[in-house]
Amino acid sequence: MAAATPRVDGQEKVIAAAQHIVKSLATSKNAAEDMIRILSGFDNRLSSISDLFPPSSSSSSSNGALGPSSSDAVVAEEDEEEEASVEVERDAHGDDDADEEEEIAEEEHEAMLEQAERVVLQWEDPSDSDYYVWDSSSSSSSSSASAAAEYLSAVDALISLASAPSPLRGRAESALQIAATRLEDEFRRLLLRGALPIASSSSDEPASSFRRLSLSHDDTPTSSPRSDPHPHGANLEDSRGGGGGGGGRGSLSADHFSSDLLRADAVADLADIAGRMIRAGYGQELSQIYVAIRRDAIAETLAALGVDKMSIEEVQRIEWGTLDAKMKKWIHALKIAVRVLLSGERQLCDQIFVSASDELKEDCFMEAAKGCVLQLLNFGDAIAIIPRSSEKLFRILGMYEALSDVAPDLDALFSGDAREFISEEVQGILARLADAVKGTINEFGNAVQGEPSRKPLPGGEIHPATRYVMNYMGLLVDYSNTLNLLLDGESNDGDENMTPLGRCVLSLMTYLESNIEEKSKLYEDGGLQYIFLMNNKHYIVQKVKDSELKMLLGDNWIRKRRGLIRQYATSYLRASWTKVLSYLKDEGMGGSGGSSGASKTILKERFRNFNLAFEEIYRVQAGWKVLDPQLREELKISVSEKVIPAYRSFVGRFRGHLEGGRHAAKYIKYTPEDLENHVAELFEGLQGLANNPRRKLSS
Repeated sequence: MAAATPRVDGQEKVIAAAQHIVKSLATSKNAAEDMIRILSGFDNRLSSISDLFPPSSSSSSSNGALGPSSSDAVVAEEDEEEEASVEVERDAHGDDDADEEEEIAEEEHEAMLEQAERVVLQWEDPSDSDYYVWDSSSSSSSSSASAAAEYLSAVDALISLASAPSPLRGRAESALQIAATRLEDEFRRLLLRGALPIASSSSDEPASSFRRLSLSHDDTPTSSPRSDPHPHGANLEDSRGGGGGGGGRGSLSADHFSSDLLRADAVADLADIAGRMIRAGYGQELSQIYVAIRRDAIAETLAALGVDKMSIEEVQRIEWGTLDAKMKKWIHALKIAVRVLLSGERQLCDQIFVSASDELKEDCFMEAAKGCVLQLLNFGDAIAIIPRSSEKLFRILGMYEALSDVAPDLDALFSGDAREFISEEVQGILARLADAVKGTINEFGNAVQGEPSRKPLPGGEIHPATRYVMNYMGLLVDYSNTLNLLLDGESNDGDENMTPLGRCVLSLMTYLESNIEEKSKLYEDGGLQYIFLMNNKHYIVQKVKDSELKMLLGDNWIRKRRGLIRQYATSYLRASWTKVLSYLKDEGMGGSGGSSGASKTILKERFRNFNLAFEEIYRVQAGWKVLDPQLREELKISVSEKVIPAYRSFVGRFRGHLEGGRHAAKYIKYTPEDLENHVAELFEGLQGLANNPRRKLSS
């Protein structure tokens, strides 16, 4: 018989182990055959297992026939002997089998370790230092995914081997350390390359979502005080647009934008890597990489939104125009940073570190986000303590509203000590901003009371301070909800049923009206004083009537001011036309008091004086300006009703005394119609006509 071909020791041991399993568990030959057939399905070499059960002996003995009872006894005795033999053999070989199984397991573990080492070390070739397991630039995405899956499987094997007591543990830990270093590099690269650029110029790319949001966030018109109030100097003039108490807040969805922070495939790969690193005990090292990269990414985003790092000293030194722009950008960026950027960062952190402890996830997010939060809060704190001036009020109000609005969102992002710290900081800054608002309003009121200009405006036009203050108060109404909250309890002036803002506006209005009264006294001409008062008071009333200020001050306030305007008109007529009309009275004409007894000399003097007085008024008042067309026409009508009938009556009574005499037209220069035409040219600001007012009566 030819010698059997020698088999590899490992193969013999596998077959021996299978024989032992079948022999130990099979209760009959049929059962043994079934088990052999199943095992052969895994390895056809196991089909050679045989002779586990020797042929059973004949039921009849060659020594002669036995009766049924004798045959049964013999069979039972043989079965007992066979079972005893098997039991003895099992006991004898039990220890050997256990040792053999342990040896097999160790060999299998060693084979698994060798395979894992091969996968890990093949990526450590110095000549392949520029290659990465997760290579998105690979020509075949499927080959890259396959390489990543193979590498992760190898790491899984190393983690398993390094965590079990085994002679191979040291080797497994060494290979795992090499793999961990590789995974750190891969993690870092995926974080950097997977980030989406927020400043993309293409609006079709998902990467531009932050940019599109920052351009479209405010839902108020660009002329609205919410977006650009310009509450300073001439820029405040009629600058109010839309806007309202809502602050123009846009509706932001953090869920929609959070996936734009990183590509979705990168997030999945990062989560796979993080899971292995955490199981391997490298979670802390990985979190440091995450924090360093994401902290820089958040800072870059803030810079793209126009928020710069500035110290309190730098904020206090900056020129107002530049600071105003920075405050506007801060208001805009705060909402995006909290509701989109940080909310997305929170979600991203939870997705990547899904298998980490809550403590590790919280630490990662807090360390990555705290620089952004502190930078935003520090700027708000710096603004709260800068020197106060009226032009800063509306930006400060905007900052207060924005911070108050996002405060609950900030609280929800953090937990534990971090939440308590940030909440205290936010509330402290809100309190200081509120103080700045109230202090600025008080200083504004003082400025209105003591407005220093002492030069009267030509023509009695609306004073710039009136325009400024009325537009300023019109903007206050746009922040009515916030100001009613902040000003509550600040003043008890006015009707107790008025809102806190209503009482504030009433005080400011009182200061303005008092200031206007004082400025009217700068005019030497009494008539011009009342034109100035009429112009300014009418402007105030119209501004109140056409805005939400009407709701604060009420209809009764408006009615009283309209009554004052009528009084000013009456006072103007008295101041400007009393002397003119005195020349048209009969008193002092001489004779018996009738027209027939009037002295021609006195008549000539009266007509001459009337002509001179009227021409002087025309010369001066044609250059005066009543801005409101309706008020201007009403005033002209009042003048005509006073002057024209009196002149017509006087001329009718005394014309005959001068007609036929020499130079009669020299004295009766104007017809009533001429005077009416001249009156129609008053208050138009027509300086050219005022320089040549004298028109002789046509024949």
